[in-house]
Amino acid sequence: MGIIATIFIGLIVGLIARLLHPGKDGLGLIMTALLGIAGSMLATYGGQFLGIYRAGEAAGFIGAVIGAIVILFVVTRLKK
Repeated sequence: MGIIATIFIGLIVGLIARLLHPGKDGLGLIMTALLGIAGSMLATYGGQFLGIYRAGEAAGFIGAVIGAIVILFVVTRLKK
């Protein structure tokens, strides 16, 4: 998967993570997208590096959502 595809998936993942994360986070659409991209890149390259999954598998998308939720959780806690 190329970097452009990872960024595009990250945008979608950021929106999904925002829907799944409970509570008000007070982040705008751009920040949510950036967090989704960070979670997507972390999960994509981290999961592939650790050998958990290969590029293009559905587990990568699920991992990206989980990574984005974790990053969103950390950012909202640091903002408080």
